[in-house]
Amino acid sequence: MADSPLDLSAHPELARYSRQVYFAGVGVEGQRRLRLSSVTLVGCGALGSALADQLVRAGLGHLQIVDRDFVELDNLQRQRLFDEQDVRECLPKAEAAARKLRRINSGCEVDAVVADANPRNIERFCSEADLLLDGTDNLESRYLINDVAVKTDKPWVYGACVAADGLVLAVRPQASPCLRCIWPDPPGPGELPTCDTAGILGATVNIVAALQAGEAMKILMGREEELLRGLTSIDAWHGRVRTVNVQAALEHGTCSCCQERDFEFLAGKRAAATTSLCGRNAVQIMPADDTELDLRRIAGRIPAHMRPACNGFLLKFQAGVLNVALFVDGRAIVQGTTDASAAKNAYAKYVGH
Repeated sequence: MADSPLDLSAHPELARYSRQVYFAGVGVEGQRRLRLSSVTLVGCGALGSALADQLVRAGLGHLQIVDRDFVELDNLQRQRLFDEQDVRECLPKAEAAARKLRRINSGCEVDAVVADANPRNIERFCSEADLLLDGTDNLESRYLINDVAVKTDKPWVYGACVAADGLVLAVRPQASPCLRCIWPDPPGPGELPTCDTAGILGATVNIVAALQAGEAMKILMGREEELLRGLTSIDAWHGRVRTVNVQAALEHGTCSCCQERDFEFLAGKRAAATTSLCGRNAVQIMPADDTELDLRRIAGRIPAHMRPACNGFLLKFQAGVLNVALFVDGRAIVQGTTDASAAKNAYAKYVGH
C-alpha cells in the first residue's frame, strides 16, 4: 500500500506545488529551498524559454532573464513562452517572457534584462544568483558563463542542442569538471553543425531543457548527490540517452580556467565585437563602450522610406536589403547578411557610433 501524501495544511503557501512536494526527492524542505533561491538565466530563446517556464512553475523564488534578442515569427516553432502578439509588438524576448511568467506564477519575482551578456556586464548580472543557467545558442557565451561561474564559485548548468542531439552538464566549480576541463577551447568556425545547417527539433529542446531544469533544482534543493554523474548526451530522434563520466578531466587535467584561474573569456581576450547569430542570417554588433541611446531621437532622423518603428525597447528600420534592430544599450542585430563588414557599415551609416 502506498504511503499517504504529506499533510500540507500547515503549509498553505505550498499548496499549488503539492504534486511536486509529494515527490520524495523534493518534499517540504526542498520546496522551501527552491522558493528562497535566485537564478540568472542567460539566453531566452528555445532552451531558455523552456527552462524559465519549468522553473517558475516549479516555484523558484527569483529569476533574472538576460537576453539580447527580440521575438520573431520563426521562433514560435520551439520557443514556448512567445506568441504572435509578441511578434507583432516586436518585443524583446526577456520582456515578453517576463510578462508571461508573472502571469503564470505571481509568487516568483521575474526580472527582464534586455542586454547582451558580455565580459563588461556578466559579473553584475550574476552577482546575486545562487545558480547560473545556460539558455544561449553560441559557444562564446557558454565559455563566458563558465568563466564567471568558476571565478565566483557558483554552480551552473550547461545545455546545448542541434537537430535531434543534445548535451547537458551540471558544473560545480572545484567539485566537478568545468566546461574547459572537457573542451579546453571552443571549436573553430564550421567545425560543428548549427541550426542553420542541421535544423532543430522542438522535442530536442524540451528534453534538454527538462534535464537542465532537473539538475538546477537538485542543486538549489541541496540534492547534489542525485545529480547526473557526468556529461549527458541525448538523441531525441532515436530515443537514446547516455551519461559519460568525465570526472577525470578535473582530477587529472590542467584546466586553464578552474586550475590556473585564467579567465580569458571574462577578461575579454576572446570576445568578438560582432557575432553571427545561429539560424538567423544575421550579425550582432556590440558598441565599444557601455552606452544608452535615445532611440526616439535616432528614429526621427531615419528617412520615412526606411520604415523606422520604435516601441521603447528597440528601433527597427530597413537599410536596403538589411533589416536593422537597434537596442537602447547600443547593440544592433543586422539581418539579411552574415558579412560582419556589411553589418558594421550599415550600423555606422545610420547609427553613427
